[in-house]
Amino acid sequence: MKRTSFSDLWLGVVGSAVLMFLCLPVLIVAPMSFSDAKSLEFPPAALSLRWYESLFGNPVWIEAGTNSLVLATLSSSIALVCGTLAAYVLVRGDFRGKRFLEANFMAPMILPSIITAVSLYIFFARIGLLGTFFGLVLGHTILAVPYVVLIMQAAFRSFDVRIEQVAATLGASQLQILTRVVLPNMAPSAAAAWIFSFVMSFDEVVVTLFIAGTHMTIPKRMFNELVIQINPTITAVATLLIAFNILALAALLLLTRRNSALREGMT
Repeated sequence: MKRTSFSDLWLGVVGSAVLMFLCLPVLIVAPMSFSDAKSLEFPPAALSLRWYESLFGNPVWIEAGTNSLVLATLSSSIALVCGTLAAYVLVRGDFRGKRFLEANFMAPMILPSIITAVSLYIFFARIGLLGTFFGLVLGHTILAVPYVVLIMQAAFRSFDVRIEQVAATLGASQLQILTRVVLPNMAPSAAAAWIFSFVMSFDEVVVTLFIAGTHMTIPKRMFNELVIQINPTITAVATLLIAFNILALAALLLLTRRNSALREGMT
């Protein structure tokens, strides 16, 4: 028992140290965004909102933010529909090539982003979608679908198939079973998958740099700003992105708890 207690204590110390190391950039960037200095300075000598005013007063950043929101909303919504249907077929279906199809859906998540970006660049250049907003939405959808498939597969596997069988014996068609029985119970998982896809699309930069053309997003704008010069406005953008990701994570945790509560109620 003493050895187990010591191991748990040591594991907790190491885990806390790693967590602090990962959070260290956040603890530095956030205070710098409220600095009154004309350049990056930590700790800030005086507090000010000048860089947030510079951010929201710059139409270039506003346009990039609007593009990111529209892009993430469209790509995550399309990925949710396609990924949910694919997950249902992969979980409930039994056909030849099922494993190959599942691996094909997971490929964009496993492959390095640079390989996916180069592949999309070559393919879109040949079919005339390179540099178009539709091509950018399509590229982000391809990146988001694996996450939706992964989350919804777990949700469908945990859903009692006997409920679907009872609905079938009562005369419901497969479409009615899917739309009236299965999907309403999958709402929390679907919402979690959508949020996850939205955050992934909003933060994506590698694929965007290759296929976006003149279309600007928040991550791409940050990358371009860092290439040209170190502008303290980026610290304000980074702080807002961190806050956005924390809120998204909190929403995911709430949806996960609600989904678990619903499953316990069904059992």
